[in-house]
Amino acid sequence: MSAFILKCASLIVSCWTKAIGLHPSPSDHSEQEVIVFRAQVEQLLFPASPCVAPERRRVVLLFCPPADRPEAERGAVTMATKVGDDPDSLMSLCTVFCLKNLRRTMCYSDGERNRLHLRPDVFLPSEICDRLVNVYMDLVHTDSDFEPQDGFFQLFGDPRSTRLTRLQLREDLVRDRDLEAIGKQDLIELHLTYCNRLTARGLRTLCSFRHSLLSLSLFGCSIIFFKKGAAPLAYGEDDDDEDLEERLHRHTVDLDFSFQGFNRLRLLNLGGLPVEVDVETLLRPLPALTSLDLSGVHLPRPAFLTQWKERLASLVLYNVELTEDLIHTLLQMSRLRHLDVSRENQRTSKFKMTRKTLSSIVQSLVNLVSLDISGHIMLDNCTVPAFEDAVGRPSIEPCKSSIYPFQELKRPLQFLGLYNTTLCNVTHIPAYKVTGSKNEDQILNAIEAYTEQRPELAHRAINQLFDIARIQHCSQLLRALQVTHTHTHTHSLYIEQILVITALKTHKYDKSIQVTGSAALFYLTNTEYRSDQSVRLRRQVIQVVLNGMEQYQEVTRNCCLTLCNFSIPEELEFQYRRVNLLLLKILEPARQDESIQRIAVHLCNALVCQVDNDHKEAVGKMGFVKTMLNLIQKKLQDKMVMEFSWSALWNITDETPDNCQMFLECKGMNLFLECLKEFPDKQELHRNMLGLLGNVAEVKALRPQLLTKQFITVFSDLLDSKADGIEVSYNACGVLSHIMFDGPEVWTMEEPLRTSVMKKMWDAIQSWDVNSRRNINYRSFEPILRLLPQSGAPVSQHWATWALYNLVSVYPSKYCPLLIKEGGIILLQKVLELESSHQETKDMAR
Repeated sequence: MSAFILKCASLIVSCWTKAIGLHPSPSDHSEQEVIVFRAQVEQLLFPASPCVAPERRRVVLLFCPPADRPEAERGAVTMATKVGDDPDSLMSLCTVFCLKNLRRTMCYSDGERNRLHLRPDVFLPSEICDRLVNVYMDLVHTDSDFEPQDGFFQLFGDPRSTRLTRLQLREDLVRDRDLEAIGKQDLIELHLTYCNRLTARGLRTLCSFRHSLLSLSLFGCSIIFFKKGAAPLAYGEDDDDEDLEERLHRHTVDLDFSFQGFNRLRLLNLGGLPVEVDVETLLRPLPALTSLDLSGVHLPRPAFLTQWKERLASLVLYNVELTEDLIHTLLQMSRLRHLDVSRENQRTSKFKMTRKTLSSIVQSLVNLVSLDISGHIMLDNCTVPAFEDAVGRPSIEPCKSSIYPFQELKRPLQFLGLYNTTLCNVTHIPAYKVTGSKNEDQILNAIEAYTEQRPELAHRAINQLFDIARIQHCSQLLRALQVTHTHTHTHSLYIEQILVITALKTHKYDKSIQVTGSAALFYLTNTEYRSDQSVRLRRQVIQVVLNGMEQYQEVTRNCCLTLCNFSIPEELEFQYRRVNLLLLKILEPARQDESIQRIAVHLCNALVCQVDNDHKEAVGKMGFVKTMLNLIQKKLQDKMVMEFSWSALWNITDETPDNCQMFLECKGMNLFLECLKEFPDKQELHRNMLGLLGNVAEVKALRPQLLTKQFITVFSDLLDSKADGIEVSYNACGVLSHIMFDGPEVWTMEEPLRTSVMKKMWDAIQSWDVNSRRNINYRSFEPILRLLPQSGAPVSQHWATWALYNLVSVYPSKYCPLLIKEGGIILLQKVLELESSHQETKDMAR
């Protein structure tokens, strides 16, 4: 094992130092240095744990070298000058790599059922196990290329080899069998959010953790309190085809479950508890409770809450109808530090927040540091007169408060929720952080506070942020997209909180969030804000935008416009296949309106321009050529779509014979003739079509398909075109030059005569100004250079020589190095040596 660790540690030192720009060679590290590093890595991955015998530990160290990462990201690693551009930690890289390569790292699969099993010599402590499960959940919900692994939770079934303590699981990925698989673990924290595949079977599994659980959240897990009327489900059986309402009707409340025995439980979130469940009976046996969330729960007899009046420090009653009885109960909870009695909106509430009620809360709950009364109807007598409110600069001192009841505070509140109330509009508010809609700061606070469990409020706040970004100027861009570091108990480390991006990730299946969030991102990523954004941040924007495009057609326009704010293809290359597939889906002729398709065609064109041939071939195999030709056929009247579509085809066929062949097989030449007829005076369109056909003509095996009377006549006629300067005539001549290069023996037509076409080609070339500035970009001269050393078609040689002479004369700094690099000087020398070369050709070659 020692040699194995030494080898891994050496590799990691080498790779990691390269990642941060030091680039040492392996010989730069002494064995002693590597041993020290090995010890540090082993201590990091395997801290002392009673379930792991040191002599039996097997170190699993895996690292994705920088060379395997995209160029843009490697540049960001070397030069981390912007917020959020620091390289990923070694732990993060190892975790993601292991999860994407389970069978190559820590697991094996049996032969018959292909079920995952943990290797017998792998022992993982809680720090790593927690991270593996939580990152796994994140990848499932945010990485479209990551496939959930059947039996993943079974890997953590044995606490002798794996330890789980703190988990955050969400949505329908989690099933009853998954909780049962980890039932032997001593969980300290378990947060389940919107896990609507969990039933009473999973609820009973929670009893396995009752001796160790300190924190439990069942927010939005309404089904977990119901049991089936029929027999229990067998292992692996699920009612996946039923929707939530059907399952609710077919299930009955599990009256047998209680929190008896959860004596250590301090934090409990039952937000969204079904009305059929008696919350008073359910909660009675919880002696250690200090934090309780009953959002949306019906409380007909609230007095039971007083059993925790000497312990409860946090109480959340979001969307709970306030009554006189409930207010009376709350005023007895003297130890409360955080109270949330906010509502989604005012229309559904009969309760009106009076000055007297608010004063009673402030006077009775003297320990409060956080209060949320958002969404309540506030009576006018709560605030000072307008002339008094306007006096002086904004202050957070309670004695200067514009809200009368808060003048009695002993100190400013840390947090005050006033969203969707009139109170947020006053000047002097005694709190360090306020949610509201008065200004950008209040709106950002609202998005930050409500995103996780209140998407309806987050949606409104993001919509208001959109208005600020669209009409005004977002002065806190980095906070709008990415906030400062905050501490979370989930991983016991500092992580970055992302506002709009987090909202889109968290509520991937919420259409309203996706629509407003994608609209806000369009304005928050434009040129005005670009210099403040890191590579990593912009990549996260791209990922959530693509997530939205995959889920909802309604966000397609916003997402496509947002992608236009990025450098294409460079910034999209890390998601190249995914973005192309999504755009091609948009371009299906039966879908989308014309404006969206125009944007999508523009993006497709940009994506296939300036990329290597492998990328172009891959996109061609996705159906790019066929899709574009179908779109052209459907949109023959739309000039803009025509231009961009033919330009995209020109780009994707450049030096890619397979794509050129697809163009011919999909009857692209017929469309070429139709477009010429439909748009006889559209110069840019002619240039793009002829540029594409020049790519086809460069492929020798395909040239016979161009050698027909109809096509040659068209190319010959276009030699006289003055459209777009010389470009159309130049490209037509290029197509014919490659055809002529194959010799007279392939010219089997009686009309037009080969000599007549060659004569027209000479005349056209002679008419061009050799100093013409060009609307063309060559990445390689290879197709032109192959026409030089030959004597079968002097006119082809002349066209090639003219092209090189023009480009190196007009753009010497760009094309002279390329000509030298590709051996053009030697080939031009051969032109001078050939007796068949015309004098005009030799003059240019010199």
